[in-house]
Amino acid sequence: MKKTILILMTIMSTICSFGQTTQEVIIPNFNDKYSDYVKKLEAGQTNIDYQDFRFSYIESEQFKIKNRSNLYDSLKKVVYKEMDNNNYEKIIKATKEMLNIDYTSMFAHKILQQTYKIIGDTINKNKYHDIEFGLLKSILNSGDAKSCQTARVVIQIEEEYFILEMIGAKFQKQSIDNDGGLCDKMEIKVDGKKRTYYFETTKVFQGYKKLGL
Repeated sequence: MKKTILILMTIMSTICSFGQTTQEVIIPNFNDKYSDYVKKLEAGQTNIDYQDFRFSYIESEQFKIKNRSNLYDSLKKVVYKEMDNNNYEKIIKATKEMLNIDYTSMFAHKILQQTYKIIGDTINKNKYHDIEFGLLKSILNSGDAKSCQTARVVIQIEEEYFILEMIGAKFQKQSIDNDGGLCDKMEIKVDGKKRTYYFETTKVFQGYKKLGL
């Protein structure tokens, strides 16, 4: 009986700890379309136009904030470290800090929804799962990636590698293709078979221009 009570107290302590220390995502205060989208998504309103949301990030001042420092990349390293340690509280904290910088990050949403699933938080698991796949589908539905003319539209290079990782691709070679657009031509291997994926990168270069690069 005492052992059962001790186990229950430990579980309750863990739940309380998560509730007390897990931070919330900060809504940007730029009063623009991107900020409005983030507010809706954090409130659980996940039925939005995800392509328009991604495009709005490039147009927002929030995009400049991400690229003024390496904080986003540093937080990603923290996430990987804490995943190795199974430290779910710190994983959630770091991924939400990543979303403070870039709420279009499929990586952050993926890790968040997986972590919430592990700790049994179904509401947050479902929310971040829906956002992750809403973002992903907005890219997959933009083209079949078989040519530059039918390339999948990305706004950041990180999106390209996220999709390649999702399909289990092994990167071989990258080159530029201007046949019908402005594209990254990615030569990869999937299940040992050579394939080529095309990503339309006009928005990527618009982002570079915004940053003065």
